[in-house]
Amino acid sequence: MQDLLSSKNLQPQSLALATALPAVFYTDARMPEFDAKAVFARSWQWVCHQSQIADAGDYIVTSIAGLPLIILRAVDGSIKAFHNVCRHRAGPIATCDAKQAKVLRCKYHGWTYGLDGILRSAPEMNNTENFILSDVKLPEAKVRVWQGLVFVATEEAPEFDSVVKGIDERLGKQSLTDYVFHHRVAYDVNCNWKVYVDNYLEGYHVPHIHPGLNSLLDYRTYITETAEWYSYQYSPLESADDLYGSGDALYYFIYPNTMLNILPGRLQTNRVIPVGIDKCRVEFDYYYQKEEGEIAQRRRASDIAFSDEVQKEDVDICESVQIGLSSGSYVAGRLNPLRENAVHHFHELLRSAYSKTK
Repeated sequence: MQDLLSSKNLQPQSLALATALPAVFYTDARMPEFDAKAVFARSWQWVCHQSQIADAGDYIVTSIAGLPLIILRAVDGSIKAFHNVCRHRAGPIATCDAKQAKVLRCKYHGWTYGLDGILRSAPEMNNTENFILSDVKLPEAKVRVWQGLVFVATEEAPEFDSVVKGIDERLGKQSLTDYVFHHRVAYDVNCNWKVYVDNYLEGYHVPHIHPGLNSLLDYRTYITETAEWYSYQYSPLESADDLYGSGDALYYFIYPNTMLNILPGRLQTNRVIPVGIDKCRVEFDYYYQKEEGEIAQRRRASDIAFSDEVQKEDVDICESVQIGLSSGSYVAGRLNPLRENAVHHFHELLRSAYSKTK
C-alpha cells in the first residue's frame, strides 16, 4: 500500500488550492479492504431509526466493515448492538429482521442466547467439561441514539457528541425523533462508494443533472457548510402543496457514509455501503410524520416518485464518473472552493484516516 498511500497523495490541502483525490483511491483493488479498516471500523455509522425496533425483542440485521450485527431492543428498553456471530462455530444468529423475539437462536446448531446476549442453552452440551452457559456472551458494539437515529461504532471512534455537535441547534424545533419508518428503497450503483458520497456533497451539479430538483431549490442562495465530522447543504424550497409545500431543504452528511435529507414533513436517510472497488449499495429509508388521510398519502406518493427520479439521475452520473476514473485519462482536478468545500472536507477526513492507518 505504500505506493498508494504516499505522502504526496495524503498531504493535507487548503481549500483554496485543493484538488480532488487521485483516481487510484477509487479504482485500486486494495482499497475496499483498506477503507474497511481505516474508515468504517473507526467511525460512527447510522443503522436504523428507533421506531424500527420499538418493542423488546425487535431487531434488525446489518453489517459494518464486514462485521455482521444485530441491532436489538432489550427488555429494559435500551438498544444493543451484538455481533451476529455465534460463539460456537461462527454461525449466523439471525438472517433477517424480526419483531418481538424472545430469544436469539443460531441458525447453524441451535445455540440460544437471551436478549441480553448471554448463552441460555446449547443442545447436547450439558455434560461438557468446563462449559458454563453464562460464561458465553455475544460481543457488543457501541451504540448511541440521537434524534431517534441509532448509530453504531464497532471499534474506536471519535466522541459521538463531537460528531453531531451543532446539528440540534440548527434543527431547532424540527425534531427527527417522532418520525415513523415507511419503507426502504435500495439502489445498486456501479461506482466506488466515495464517488457517490462526492456527488452528494455538492450542489454544483444540480442545475446540470437535476432539472426537476433545480426548479424547487434556489441555487443562488444554496449554502454548504462544514463542521468537524459533518457537512450540510441548505436551500429555501418551494414546491406544490401536494409535494412538500414551502420551507427549508436540509441535506446533512455525517462521516463516513450517512446522509440525512430533511424536507417539510419528511426525513430520508441514506446509507452508502461499499460492495467492491467499483460497486456500492445505497439504502434509502423513508420516514414520515404521524399523519393519515388521503392528502398525506398523495404527498408521500409524490415524494417517493420525485425522489426516485433524482436518484436515477445521480446513479447515471456516478456510474459515468467511475468509468472516467478507471479510464487512465483522469488526473485529479481542481475543486471549486465555493461549491465543493464539503467535497474537500470529506477528502481531508479520508486523507487523515488513511495517514493514521497506513
